[in-house]
Amino acid sequence: MDIKWLEDFLSLTQTRNFSRSAQERNVTQSALSRRIRALEAWVGADLVDRSTYPLVLTPAGKLFSSSATDAMRLLNDARSLLRIESKDENMLSISAGHTLSLNFLPKWLGAIEARHGPLRTRVLPANVHDSVLSLVEGNCDLLLCYYHSDLPIELDPARFEFINLGGEIVMPVSIPKRSGFAAFPLPGNRLAPTSHLAYTAGSFFARVVERIVARVDQPCFLTNTYESDLAELLKTMALSGHGLAWLPESCIKRELSEGKLVAAGGEQWNMTMEIRLFRALDNRKPALQRLWDTLKQP
Repeated sequence: MDIKWLEDFLSLTQTRNFSRSAQERNVTQSALSRRIRALEAWVGADLVDRSTYPLVLTPAGKLFSSSATDAMRLLNDARSLLRIESKDENMLSISAGHTLSLNFLPKWLGAIEARHGPLRTRVLPANVHDSVLSLVEGNCDLLLCYYHSDLPIELDPARFEFINLGGEIVMPVSIPKRSGFAAFPLPGNRLAPTSHLAYTAGSFFARVVERIVARVDQPCFLTNTYESDLAELLKTMALSGHGLAWLPESCIKRELSEGKLVAAGGEQWNMTMEIRLFRALDNRKPALQRLWDTLKQP
């Protein structure tokens, strides 16, 4: 049972509306519905009556609502106490996407330590939604993420600030044929769609790919043959010759230089993403302020 399911359910008991709760929880309505269904499966009973509008709790839902409220209060009280007792002013926790954690963060930390001196860091790999939530709820000191104006990260500039650490291209790649051209090229054709190693629907990179395809003024014919949230898994499948995948350049730098992967389309199929580092303005941890001052130096 995922604690987020409890938080989703308690939001639903207040709003009595899936759409409003999905907005409040910063997830899609379909994702929220799936999570409530998963909670009901775990409990073993229907918790909400979906035949009415606004929805109402079933008798089991009313009983479980009271228990869930008490459980969340106890968990949050315990977490707050433990966070105070275990607080380490010299340790910086960084929440980051899996791809950035693997391919960007280690080299970036090495370069920063050369200027700043040794750092004590704890890296918390997570998806974009959970990373942002971690910063908002004060569970990390720094958020490292990709950013694009078409896919903004909604953080209040009155509460959070960021530093741009550079950029990275997301591009479609494939194993090459003997000729050197991509074995799975874009845009494909209607009769023989190109095999596509896709990101799971709703994930950040799935939205990136959707935006790229939508803005290219050319029909694109793809058939999804494999799906994953993780770019590293899609890279493995691409190297095994299962199709094309859109991947961040840092993830495939070596494979491109060695010719194991090649571009599967022209530059119109690429998107350049910013890499941003966010922090909360009310976080007064001295180690964080010293690092931020170093980062702001030219």
